[in-house]
Amino acid sequence: MHTIVLATQKGGSGKSTLAIGLALAAIQAGHTVRLIETDPQGTLSNWQSRRPYAEPIVEPIYSAGDIEPRLQLLDRSGVTPTIIDTAGGVSAATTAAIRHADLCLIPARPSVADIEATAPTLGLARVWNTPFAFVLNQTPIRGQRVGNAATVLSDEAALDAVVALPYMVMRNDHQDALGLGLAVIEYAPSSKSADEVRGLWQWVEARLNCGVTASEQPVVSELAASPDTVPTMFPHTSAEAVALVS
Repeated sequence: MHTIVLATQKGGSGKSTLAIGLALAAIQAGHTVRLIETDPQGTLSNWQSRRPYAEPIVEPIYSAGDIEPRLQLLDRSGVTPTIIDTAGGVSAATTAAIRHADLCLIPARPSVADIEATAPTLGLARVWNTPFAFVLNQTPIRGQRVGNAATVLSDEAALDAVVALPYMVMRNDHQDALGLGLAVIEYAPSSKSADEVRGLWQWVEARLNCGVTASEQPVVSELAASPDTVPTMFPHTSAEAVALVS
């Protein structure tokens, strides 16, 4: 079983929506999926209460000490990926989740505040040698901001960062699906949003199957840009990049 954690200090980065989207994409790809919610805000639990289907099951776990034994039990029960949605900020439960993860996904909107907020999560991933990747989320369809944000993330992570592809573009159908207890790939299966979520799951699955450790990750500049992103000249310094993103 693989464990995927979505974590970042800043609230409103779209962790829960990404967790739901990845879970349903994995189910459609033939996996048995479990969602774990460590956020007392209960976004996943509330989504499940509106959901017309039983799967995927959402398990609220708020104690750090309960995470590892639960993951072991889920592994023995045949679950193939477990996806953990965490609260904003740094907590004991988030730390435990990152410690036991096979991949930590760090969502960030293309803004200075979101990028700066990734630092504590990045630090935890490094402490536990957990492979990580940034997910640029709620991005505009086109413009310099997305490409420049990817560069800033690379600079902030001392050139060992990976940015998952494709980027997640801000579209209303994500929130419309959430309100109905659905994932966007159920609500609008032929949409660009659904294609992006499926593409992200394929990227995540390939990354997990490669078994790359945090110290072996390629730099972000080795990755191709999203097809929805207009190419832009990347700035050469972190300060220049921050100025452009803002």
